[in-house]
Amino acid sequence: MRTSYPSNLSDAEWETLQRHLPPLSKRGRPPIHFLRIIFDAIFYVLRTGCPWRYLPANFPPWQTVFYHFRRLRLKGTWTLLLRALHQTERERQGRNPHPSAAIMDAQSVKTVEESAGICGYDAHKQVKGRKRHLLVDMLGLPLPIYVTSADVHDTRGARCLLSGLAPFVPRLKKIWADAAYRGKQLADWCKEQADWDLEVVECDPGVRGFSIVPRRWVVERTFSWLSRNRRLSKDYERKVQTSETLIQIAMIRLLVTRLGRSDEPLLS
Repeated sequence: MRTSYPSNLSDAEWETLQRHLPPLSKRGRPPIHFLRIIFDAIFYVLRTGCPWRYLPANFPPWQTVFYHFRRLRLKGTWTLLLRALHQTERERQGRNPHPSAAIMDAQSVKTVEESAGICGYDAHKQVKGRKRHLLVDMLGLPLPIYVTSADVHDTRGARCLLSGLAPFVPRLKKIWADAAYRGKQLADWCKEQADWDLEVVECDPGVRGFSIVPRRWVVERTFSWLSRNRRLSKDYERKVQTSETLIQIAMIRLLVTRLGRSDEPLLS
């Protein structure tokens, strides 16, 4: 009997996830391990923060789990899966699948010895590590995700984040950001890319301490969602592509939980 962990998928969540997965190839020998167990192992690593080699013995071998994690990344399956779940969640809440407004921000996190090959020093946040650049819709769900060293300025990271995005967000017109994205050059660049209107939302003058800033709190909440996963408390990954994938998987797990609850039958 397999041990159940809080990070494991419920039956309703697995059905929700399975509906959005591409069909399995019928070529080759049948798989030894069920795909659901592979996903449970990946979510376990994300939630607990344990290294791949420290996976409990009741999961498939760590080499098998990491192989599937990497294969799905290289095939772009994680990206397609997040996009499909994102659109489904927006439709469930009565919104258009494609957002018309978004919020942009960046978060600097520390690195460790294994991930020190690509890192820098963010003088503003006084953090040596990497920077996560996110563009989220009004529900706080990310559209593109881009990870750089922490010394990359937010305006430069914004160009990397938004480049090539226009075909995937045909209705996007408005982007809100904080004062780090201030400047006519970036605003003009957004206009040239897809006629996006970049508006900087700043704190009210004279306000000290913590205060909720309109629009910007949405992306801050997204960063707090990511921090629930211990694997994302720091950047432990050797490659920034792996870091981006783990952020995608964290949001996939969040969306599967929401959609799985909506599919569960009500108790009479």
